[in-house]
Amino acid sequence: MIQPLKAKSRENLGRIMNRYYEGSHAEAAKGKFVIWIAIIVPTELLKGFDVIVCAPESHSAMCAARKMSADQCEKAEMEGYSIDLCSYARIDLGTVFDQGRGSPTMGLPKPDLLISDNDNCSLLTKWFDVYHRELGVPHFMLDVPFCYKPQQEKDLQYLLSQFQDLIALLEDLTGRKFDIDRVRAAVGETNEAMKHWVRFLGLAAHRPSGNTAFDTFAHMAPYFTWMRGDPEVTAHYRMLADEAEAELAAGKYPVPNEKYRLLWDNIAPWHQLRKMSDRLAEMDANIVYSTYASSVGRIEDRLDLYEWDGSDPLRYLARIQNRGWCCYGMDLRYKALSEMIERFSIDGLVFASNRSCKVYSVMQMDLKRRLSRELGVATVMIDVDHADVRKYSEENAFLRLEALLEQLDGGKAALEAV
Repeated sequence: MIQPLKAKSRENLGRIMNRYYEGSHAEAAKGKFVIWIAIIVPTELLKGFDVIVCAPESHSAMCAARKMSADQCEKAEMEGYSIDLCSYARIDLGTVFDQGRGSPTMGLPKPDLLISDNDNCSLLTKWFDVYHRELGVPHFMLDVPFCYKPQQEKDLQYLLSQFQDLIALLEDLTGRKFDIDRVRAAVGETNEAMKHWVRFLGLAAHRPSGNTAFDTFAHMAPYFTWMRGDPEVTAHYRMLADEAEAELAAGKYPVPNEKYRLLWDNIAPWHQLRKMSDRLAEMDANIVYSTYASSVGRIEDRLDLYEWDGSDPLRYLARIQNRGWCCYGMDLRYKALSEMIERFSIDGLVFASNRSCKVYSVMQMDLKRRLSRELGVATVMIDVDHADVRKYSEENAFLRLEALLEQLDGGKAALEAV
């Protein structure tokens, strides 16, 4: 089994997340303006107004992690929404249709404005359009250009023009003047928090690794909420990195007998975090790094922190709109994966073909072939769904994972037969 480490950070994570959801409902009950966003929407920009911000995607991930996803999905399916739609969408739609029942937080407070984007999820805009129609609230969409190479200046300017449109809309809807100084302070906090996050991720380079990808999945949560840009989140990531470094220095590792170092490509399998990590650890295998967690704090094919230089905070926020893995073309993904394999001494790569997230999964087969051919790295593809446990077979997934480990031990024929 995984050795339970980082106890203080785990406890703090639970505390701040509970306070966030409880506080959102409490503040909304007092009449504060509520915005629902896609997780890549720049929360720091919204700090320029006195509002509450919630992310339906984060709520859905939490439901899945707490084994509540199937019931919520079925509620949306009973309303006619296809089981082939993203499970995040079905979980949150089911929660809304049932007025928050079945959710660990009783859902989210009713929104006054919806803000989606199309760079990390093309379905999100349609998902939010359902709320636009059902709840009768306005929907603003950020149109983010797809990224086949580092962001071009014209694309950045296009995003900045949309930021100005959003600011004008919010000033009109809230009756408040935009405060750029609050945005600047929030961007500074995010930049500092990400220094500690990248420091934490970097501990995977040690052998045995100082963390697992499952640690990183759990601790991404504060970043994808309204808390991003707050000193409390900076303090949490500092605590996490400090605690992990201290445990590493003391010779404490989550997988002490680590023999196989794996890389995960796709969204976290929220309903399997503990079960999958424990079962892998029993085989002396550790998923030490992931493309999913690495997308926080960096841009495009870089693995190192993309730092704010202290200048225009809106320009910085427009630049990091290209941080999400899903908006990258084939070459950017290949370059990033290649560097991850080298930097973190990866033995094998696990492509999780996600039935809910087509945009994340669509290039995986080509990447799998290219990495195997050009780098000789062992790879495997397993079927998952990040939130709907009904679409996941543990035994089928581990049949393939075990074959990958056999290949790493020299039994290449075993993987080819699966």
